[in-house]
Parts: sequence; structure tokens; C-alpha cells
Amino acid sequence: MMEKSMGKVLVVDDESEALDLMEELFVKNGYETITAEDGEQALESVHEHSPDIIVSDIIMPKMDGMELLERVRKDFPDIAVIMVTAHGTIETAVEAMKMGAKDYILKPFRLDEVLTKVHNLARLRSLERENHELRREVRKKYNFDKIIGKTAVMTEMFDRINAVAQTSSTVLIRGDNGTGKELIAHAIHYNSDRSKGPFVKVNCGVLSDSLLESELFGHVKGAYTGAIKDKMGRFELANGGTLFLDEIGDITPNMQIKLLRVLQEKEFERVGGNDTIKVDVRIIAATNRNLEEAILLKEFRQDLYYRLNVIPVLVPPLKDRKDDIPLLISHFINKFNTEFGKKIVGVDDDAMSALMNYEWPGNIRELENVLERATVLSRTEMLTIKDFPETIGMNNDKFPTVDINEDDTLVELVEEFEKALILKALSDFGHNKLRTAEKLGIHRSTFMSKLKKYGIN
Repeated sequence: MMEKSMGKVLVVDDESEALDLMEELFVKNGYETITAEDGEQALESVHEHSPDIIVSDIIMPKMDGMELLERVRKDFPDIAVIMVTAHGTIETAVEAMKMGAKDYILKPFRLDEVLTKVHNLARLRSLERENHELRREVRKKYNFDKIIGKTAVMTEMFDRINAVAQTSSTVLIRGDNGTGKELIAHAIHYNSDRSKGPFVKVNCGVLSDSLLESELFGHVKGAYTGAIKDKMGRFELANGGTLFLDEIGDITPNMQIKLLRVLQEKEFERVGGNDTIKVDVRIIAATNRNLEEAILLKEFRQDLYYRLNVIPVLVPPLKDRKDDIPLLISHFINKFNTEFGKKIVGVDDDAMSALMNYEWPGNIRELENVLERATVLSRTEMLTIKDFPETIGMNNDKFPTVDINEDDTLVELVEEFEKALILKALSDFGHNKLRTAEKLGIHRSTFMSKLKKYGIN
């Protein structure tokens, strides 16, 4: 089996001895090697072979190394160029670096030095290619096409985020849990002029004040117990890109003041530090809270709200866009078929009706989880109502109903109704067992016993 090439190197030199020496060196160390005796030959080889690295002498007939460098930098800026020069022309080598050469080698050279310089550039080129491919995949993943929806409310939202992506304005994304706020934040970033910059996320709702302050602004060594070295904060890490502040409605008034200052002045100090750091960051914030109500309750600063709510984006809950459910089902089935090697072709009519009538308190996240489980566990190509949780197939009226058979006793009917009521309550409260028990007015241990009794997972 052929070993993978370390890369493709073009060696350019009018001295055949130097040319042969370098060719042997690079071939022996795993590089695909092409040679040329002057700049004109080299340009032809560049067009034909697309090398990763060019190692070129400066003084050559016809077209010298400096002219070759200029032409390559203009037409093939991704190719790395190393210039080879004698001691007497060191100033020319420095000039070549200014023109865009990545490095230079002095004659007489040591072979290990030449190989090290080429190795370093080859690794750098490999990393650049990997990063380029990764960015391409990320842009593909977060393309607007990945946000599924054809309903009027989704069309309106698409128009809004398409427009906002072309600006650097602050965005506030509002919506219930599970509606896809983070996906939309990613899509805005990766379809904007900042897409080559970093996308940095902070979940503001899970950190204490001190941890959130350190996470956002960083700290200096010795700022507090355990701060054993300087640490960059998320604002610094996001410089030139986008900072996504998730669950922004949960931060304390104290942190709101500190965040407001950064949004206003675009500068801050690390915790325990004195140096002021300036940043160029686009802010996208998200929350499921009613911030207007929080302002009235004195829990959220009005001035911070105005800073964040420059361009509001409202993400509708799934219950308000039920016509999108078939599209989402098809999307997730295709996704999980690929992921798990399944061949599910769709859902039958009864299952589709149940999925359409369900209220989806967990929104798209709940739908995705339900379909993943159904796809993995189903033994048939068509998903049926039996492949989904019992709550999905229930009547969504205010109270559940039970069928009364002639032979049923009162105890059996009461138990059947109790089971249906528990299933409905679980559905209404997002399958949160503790909250469901509280709303039903029974102790948690009693509730867990009833779940076990009725075989409810």
C-alpha cells in the first residue's frame, strides 16, 4: 500500500547539483517532488502540478526568483514559497519576505535545515486545508437551508435573519426551550461577514456571578484562589467574530451592569487586572424569558434590554407551526437513517395524525428525540403509533377520556382514568416528573409509585 504523500514540492534552481540534492532529500522524506531550472519552467509546473510549496533560488536566467515569487503570490496565493539565497544577497531575501515569501534559506545550506523548514510549512498547509474544510462543513451545517419550515411564521423569521446576517447589529433571539435558538444564532454568524471569525457561546443561566464574570472577561494570575495563570475570557476569544449569550434573561442585576458597560464601550478589564482590553465582537443573545415582564419586576435592566433588543428575532413554538411537522419528520428520519444505518421510509397515517395533534411542549428538540428513539427501535420500515410514547397518541383535550366496557368494574375504570390523566399531565408539563407531581397535588414518592404501577416510563 502506498504511503500518503507529505505534500507536493516544486524545487527551482539553475544549478543541477543543488537541484538533484534537494530532489533526493524531499523524495526520501515522503514528498512528491517536481523540479524546474528557471522561473518560466517553474510557472508551467505550477499550472500543471499545483504544488503546496515552492523552494526557489533567487538568481536564475530568464525569470529570476523574485519575479517568480511576484507571479505566484498574485495568481496562486495559497502556495507557500521559500527563497534560497547566498550570503551576499541577504537584503534580497528580506525583500522577498516583504513580498510574501514564507521563509528563506542561506547558501551554503544544511539539508536538515532545509527539511525542517519544508516540514514546518507542510504541516501549516495541512492545518490550513483542514481548517478550510472544517469551515466549509460548518457553513454547510449552519446554512439557512438547514432551518426547516415553510409556514408563514417561519417565512417571516427567515426574511428577518437573512437581513440581519448582512449586518453587525446586536440580535436578541426569543423563543421557548427546544425551538432552535442556538441553531439560528449559528446560521446568522456563518452567513455573515464575520463567518471566518470565531463563534463563541456562553450559557449565562448555569454559572454563578463570579464564574460568569471570569468566563466572560477572563482573569489575571492571582485574581482569586485557584487563578494560577492568566486566562482569556469569552469576549477576547470571540474578537473579530460573534459572542452568543444564551439564557441572557437569567443573569443577575450585578452582572447586567458589567455586561452593559462592555456593550456600550466595547472594552473591559480582566478580573483582578488593570489593563483595558478593546474588542470587536458581535453580540447575539437568546432567552426564553419575558424580558418586558422582568423589567416591570425590576429583575432586568431596561437599558440593557434596549442594547440587546436592537434586532429582535422571535422563534415560534412548534405548536404554532404544525404544518411544518411533516417536513421536520422527513428531515429527522433521513438524518437518523444515515446515522444508524436504518431504512425507515416514513410514518403511517395514524401516527402522523397523532404527531400533528400533539402539543409538543419540548418543541423541535422533543420531536427530534422522539423520532430518534422510534427510528432506532423500530423493526419495520414504516413507523406506527406503537413506535411512539403513549403521550403522543393521547387525545389533547383538557381532560383525558377512557373507553367504558360492560365488564369493567369501577376500580378498573378509575385506574384507567388515573393512568390517562397522569399521561396527559406528563405531556402538558414537558415530561418533568417533579413538576407534574406538584401540579397533580401528590407527593413525589406517591407519583413515582403510580408510574411504576401503570408501567409508564
